Amino acid sequence: MTISKGLILKAATLAVAVGMASSALAGSHERGEAKAHHAEAGAHPAMDIVHTAASNEQFSTLVAAIQAADLAGALSGEGPFTVFAPTNAAFEKLPDGTVESLLLPENKERLTAILTYHVVPGAIHAKDVTGTSKVKTVEGSDVEVKRDGDAVMIENATVTTADIEASNGVIHVIDTVILPAE
Repeated sequence: MTISKGLILKAATLAVAVGMASSALAGSHERGEAKAHHAEAGAHPAMDIVHTAASNEQFSTLVAAIQAADLAGALSGEGPFTVFAPTNAAFEKLPDGTVESLLLPENKERLTAILTYHVVPGAIHAKDVTGTSKVKTVEGSDVEVKRDGDAVMIENATVTTADIEASNGVIHVIDTVILPAE
């Protein structure tokens, strides 16, 4: 559909522009590598959650969805927030046409619910997860967070990269879009 392609193209363009300005940051977030050392070393990330996500092309669909839901301002706010960020590959696991449909203006409410289901108030780092617990999302529902050996799970999604620091919180990359009850 023209609307979703336009939004994705716009997000990809933004991601490239921001990525060029912060290629060192984008390059430091390799798959499976925790980034807690930023906080431990006293570093103060300059980019908020939205700009951090936009600086990495694997989040172009997420960034387009954030823009379509008008959540960029909120997720750029003071925080702190914990964001479980699905990659483009995670969005591709959804049934055909789902992303395009969610990006339509008439589905903004459902898109907002899905995106805010991926956000938790406060900063939760991977080291804070022991066993299994539930945390309340901005959407209002509880999600299960658990550690299974070295793996951290949020609902049915695996955290593939943990503790990407942003100026207003922390991002954990996940391999599956988690969906709240309708």
